[in-house]
Amino acid sequence: MAETTRHPEPRYGNRPTMKDVAARAGVGLKTVSRVVNSEPGVTPDTERRVQEAIDALGFRRNDSARVLRKGRTASIGLVLEDLADPFYGPLSRAVEEVARAHGALLINGSSAEDPEREEELVLALCARRVDGLIVIPAGDDHRYLEPEIKAGIATVFVDRPAGRIEADMVLSDSFGGAREGVAHLIAHGHRRIGFIGDQPRIHTATERLRGYHTAMTDAGITVEESWVSLGSTEPERVRLAAETMLSGPEPVTALFAGNNRVTVTAVRVLAGRERPVALVGFDDIELADLLGITVISQDAAAVGRTAAEHLFRRLDGADHSPARVELPTKLIPRGSGELRPA
Repeated sequence: MAETTRHPEPRYGNRPTMKDVAARAGVGLKTVSRVVNSEPGVTPDTERRVQEAIDALGFRRNDSARVLRKGRTASIGLVLEDLADPFYGPLSRAVEEVARAHGALLINGSSAEDPEREEELVLALCARRVDGLIVIPAGDDHRYLEPEIKAGIATVFVDRPAGRIEADMVLSDSFGGAREGVAHLIAHGHRRIGFIGDQPRIHTATERLRGYHTAMTDAGITVEESWVSLGSTEPERVRLAAETMLSGPEPVTALFAGNNRVTVTAVRVLAGRERPVALVGFDDIELADLLGITVISQDAAAVGRTAAEHLFRRLDGADHSPARVELPTKLIPRGSGELRPA
């Protein structure tokens, strides 16, 4: 007997349509449309048959036509620097909670601190017609967004200001937080304080460095060039910077870490040293309370929530000049920043 070749039905790409639902339920397309869109004019028995057909076929409504009618997609985009960074977890969650409360879907993307990748992601989200954007900028020129903003896409920048355009922004007080953290070290007797920060093109890095210099100047301390190191937050670079500052005849007696990634590496470097060195880090880190790490904490959830609420106010028609919101930071003493010079 000759074998009959069987061709399995394709698993993907053949989504059921409203026409399929109508045929299975034995009703017209308009009836299916009314059931799908919760419109009146359908008897309970007919609605039941249509719903059974929908469930059996796994039909899902295509919202494209509704988008074209209403001009809104009920979705917003969030472009982060790095999804793996602990700072962005609570920020993203807070944005999502606000979006959900407004019946909107959140779409996330990561720029990996690459300006070209940021622009690519932002424009891809705009092409998908998101209603609004929340952007943690990687670049310093956002003029590419001007046509999108003029076309009605509400945009809020977070953590760092937009570059070369006027736009809403929600920031933490990087300058004030760093100034307070360094002043805290000075109050505990330190005069030789090292600063290790992120790349100088990043707004938060320069603001925290400015806070460091201001606190040192206020205390009448002249900063030596060897006490400051800006650059990549890769562990090897940070480790070398810390070990250089901690070596020689007159090493620093305290370190101020410019962000959470720098703090983690600094903790590892200091853990292997016999002589105690004070440490204050900008941003809280996991287990910092158990390790006794003094930090300048910024409320990432509050930043995300504030940005999202501001975005939805814009979407609801708020019309005013671009706003700058700056949220305060908080010093949390846990022991490492209270060590006195050896």
